[in-house]
Amino acid sequence: MDAFLNVTNSILNRRWIGPDAASRRLAEAMAQVTRLPLPLCATLTARGVTAEEAPLFLTPALRDLLPDPMTLRDMGLAADRLIHAVKSRQRIAIFADYDVDGGSSAALLILWLRHFGLTPTLYIPDRIDEGYGPNIPAMTALGAAHDLVICVDCGTLSHAPVAAASCDVVILDHHLAAETLPAALAVVNPNRQDEDGRLAHLCAASVVFLLLVEMNRRLKGAQALPDLMGLLDLVALATVADVAPLVGVNRAFVRQGLKVMARRERIGLRALSDIARLDQAPSPYALGFVLGPRINAGGRIGQADLGARLLATDSLTEATSLAQRLDALNSERREIEAQVREAALAQVDSHATQALAWAAEDGWHPGVVGIVAARVKEATHKPSVIIGFDGDIGKGSARSVSGVDLGAAIQRLAAEGLIEKGGGHRMAAGLTLTRAQLIPAMERLDALLARQGAGNEGPGDLPITALLMPSAATPELIAEIDQAGPFGAQAPAPRFAFAAQRIVARRIGDKHLKLSFGDSEGARIEAMAFNAFDTPLGAALEFPGHQPFHLAGRLELNHWNGKSKPQLRLDDAAPA
Repeated sequence: MDAFLNVTNSILNRRWIGPDAASRRLAEAMAQVTRLPLPLCATLTARGVTAEEAPLFLTPALRDLLPDPMTLRDMGLAADRLIHAVKSRQRIAIFADYDVDGGSSAALLILWLRHFGLTPTLYIPDRIDEGYGPNIPAMTALGAAHDLVICVDCGTLSHAPVAAASCDVVILDHHLAAETLPAALAVVNPNRQDEDGRLAHLCAASVVFLLLVEMNRRLKGAQALPDLMGLLDLVALATVADVAPLVGVNRAFVRQGLKVMARRERIGLRALSDIARLDQAPSPYALGFVLGPRINAGGRIGQADLGARLLATDSLTEATSLAQRLDALNSERREIEAQVREAALAQVDSHATQALAWAAEDGWHPGVVGIVAARVKEATHKPSVIIGFDGDIGKGSARSVSGVDLGAAIQRLAAEGLIEKGGGHRMAAGLTLTRAQLIPAMERLDALLARQGAGNEGPGDLPITALLMPSAATPELIAEIDQAGPFGAQAPAPRFAFAAQRIVARRIGDKHLKLSFGDSEGARIEAMAFNAFDTPLGAALEFPGHQPFHLAGRLELNHWNGKSKPQLRLDDAAPA
């Protein structure tokens, strides 16, 4: 395939790849049949959507896409047990993971139970002292003091801790399961090995939501029931923050959840949005990069239950206090992360691995290794593992690239005895190992990931959806393209190219670059190259002179002073 606009080596050392002839023909045919704009049709055909499917795809309705909760194994057992606990006024504990998905899952259950006058005990383990998932001391104590323990976003691999509880345990999770399950009353998990995989893309909060749907269905007519549609802001937040694929019902969850969030009825999210200075309608970007990191900050370097408490609170005073505390912790987290990221990137190149980028060091904070793994993945275009050692024990987090099942590979390391423990899902995982296990485990992981094709796609390929003129990039077009969203994991935003543009540039702060370009019809577009001076883009574009450049990026609307105008989020550029 020829390089798009003949860009074989861009400023960021990428080869631009556009749609092939067949895809272009499909987009043109769709535009003729549907009367939709050609750039939108190019976006849809890139997602595999046909002209016949386009109308429904652009208006995903939850009623059409919501699966029957009972298709998940043990759903009936879980629903009946929780309903019995409500009717019998039993003591309930919720054991949740310390990330956004765990906190959202816990908040969903807390809010549902609060409707019936029950206040469950919330338990979220300390990342450093207890690590991920249920542990024997905590489950022993919770089991002794409660009639039912519900594990959310964790527990599927926790055989011994679940056995230690002296009461019924229900697990609501989405992490990859082993061949045998813990001895819980119910394990509701779309990634059990005896599931068919059709719902494997769900995060834990979505699994919890399906349980609430089933319980409401079983209680229908008996009493006033909680409004589940009003809880979809929490499902959307968890889906985006946990990098769940935005396909199928997940698209509907996020679309509807953003509408709920825009009403600003969730006191905790409203307080956090205000302190983060979110002054426009929420977007997937805001969920993943503004709100999500702040909610995660408590579990990373502070008190683990802060995020879940913020999402569940009905007190404005408590919401304001928690939001301020999480915002401060997030600032502290960024400083720690920057130090670890710099050291990790310096170390990665010294490891002779084909399919894997990894780094390990003493004292790296376990609360930031996951974020650093994501940054290393972005820089290297490889699955990445970052490990912090404390004495002889290292705890690490891993992040994957599209098409590579990292969770399964790390789970295999654990099964082969090459690490102490590990697991996760396709895009993210965690592991614990000793110093002696480090090199053999990384070598084995590299081999496993290479078999899946990791490492074959470096920074050389940048997919382009279509070519646009600046005058075509109108607010109306951007709004129509947004109907193909939300964009995120396994649903990338379309990237458009603008050919041979003369630009005006100025530096914004230390790292960013703001550009302006236009065409002969008088249309001008501003572009933002964030962190441009961390890459060759900054130096190449800051003083462009009369040199025209091909530009590639994602279109968005910039809202300022009550007005909206098109803006390009620049991904790459090349001399024309």
